[in-house]
Amino acid sequence: MEELIWSARKRTIFGLPLSFTVYKLTTTRLIIKKGFFNIQEEEIRLYRIMDMTLRRSFEERIFGLGTIHCCSADKTAPEFDIARIKNSREVRTLLSDRVEEERASRYVGVREYMGDEEDILDNDHEM
Repeated sequence: MEELIWSARKRTIFGLPLSFTVYKLTTTRLIIKKGFFNIQEEEIRLYRIMDMTLRRSFEERIFGLGTIHCCSADKTAPEFDIARIKNSREVRTLLSDRVEEERASRYVGVREYMGDEEDILDNDHEM
């Protein structure tokens, strides 16, 4: 059974949560729900997240916000942002810890890709 670990809403002007973007972190997934009339919900399995970068613009720092940029092995969301959230450093640490726990539980390691998947397959056939 999944449990909700963290949830937040994207912040807008003056750091107010007046947005229709909601982020939810469970024990195994990150869910990004966007929209009011037309709703789009993206689900990223935590073990697929490969890299995270914390970005804090001057405006974001004034209001105590930050954006976490993530790179993943997910085909529908290879790069995505958890944008303009409060306590961004703590959230990045929490997310990073959960990603590592998920990888360990699934025996998944991070592989560095030197090129496109087709390039890797072509190189294997040349040997």
